[in-house]
Amino acid sequence: MSPQPIRVLIVDDSAVIRGLISKSLEQEPEIIVAGTAMNGERALSWMRANPVDVVILDVEMPVMDGLTALQRIQSDFPDVPVIMASGLTSQGAKTTVKALSLGAVGCVAKPQTASAAESIRVLSRELVMMIKAVGGKRSSTTQTVTPSAALRTEAPAASPASTPLFKRNIKFYKQPEVLVIGTSTGGPKALAELMPQIPVDFPMPILIVQHMPPGFTEILASHIQKDSGRITVEAKHDQPLESNKTYVAPGGSHMLIGERNGQKVTLINQAPPEHFCRPSVNPLFRTAAEHYGSATLAVMLTGMGEDGIEGSHEVARVGGTIIAQDEASSVVWGMPAAVVMAGLADKVLPLSEIAAEIKSHCLVRA
Repeated sequence: MSPQPIRVLIVDDSAVIRGLISKSLEQEPEIIVAGTAMNGERALSWMRANPVDVVILDVEMPVMDGLTALQRIQSDFPDVPVIMASGLTSQGAKTTVKALSLGAVGCVAKPQTASAAESIRVLSRELVMMIKAVGGKRSSTTQTVTPSAALRTEAPAASPASTPLFKRNIKFYKQPEVLVIGTSTGGPKALAELMPQIPVDFPMPILIVQHMPPGFTEILASHIQKDSGRITVEAKHDQPLESNKTYVAPGGSHMLIGERNGQKVTLINQAPPEHFCRPSVNPLFRTAAEHYGSATLAVMLTGMGEDGIEGSHEVARVGGTIIAQDEASSVVWGMPAAVVMAGLADKVLPLSEIAAEIKSHCLVRA
């Protein structure tokens, strides 16, 4: 028996946008556009009378704006995930990041091209995977893994170009010198919970890759700073890493770790996307492993897909430590699941326990 299609409600005051989003989804047999609404008030009325699995919600609307509608949906329909559709304006970005920190599961940019066909193509690529990942709490993986059985117990298999540097059961822990975090779908809300639990004087730089378009990550950095009290910036090229700061990869660019005159710095580039992502978690994790070795502490939070898996292999290969968020607390258990299933995770924890685990690694252990 085939599964029921994922029912989507599209909420936008523009008939053109509603039409473009509908057309971008109509070729997907696993998705059905169950309804449309022109503002948040009408969306809520529709939802009271009709079942829905996912809502695509405009940020800026008359009658009832996107933030108000999001909070009402979360209150009245707590099991229905909401994806924000945002214009690439300063105000739209601010509102979208706020919505994500409140629990919207993801965002897509409204099409800017004059070509309807190109708009549909771009929307299809961005929306379809996200809807399938979050619709009806569908996990992006169909496997169930017992965390205790999936923890790393030995070194990952060697690639032809490398030899494992350790065996997990005889590994010596080195006090971390850098914390690197990768996340995607559901990430802003996870970061809003995690970062305030990390002390302001946490004694190492923190670098974060959150999948977001340009214009959004500077606002995300300001939200993290406000929530955590720790200096947080959108990273710039050749910026020295300081132990009391948090660095967020800029939307549309990769963030790496490099070295200049003996000083660790952030490097920003426009290399091709990895796993369709830029920024990608891979360049950050790979270069953390290269420059910090076993003093790397990596955390993989909620996100769809497998971005970061290759970088996680490098962190494990050099003896670094990897913490993965568990399935129950993840919006989408894709990126952390990939790490767990590959046997690379030292710990698999609910989001509520990750900060305490991070802090425990500040103690030297042998």
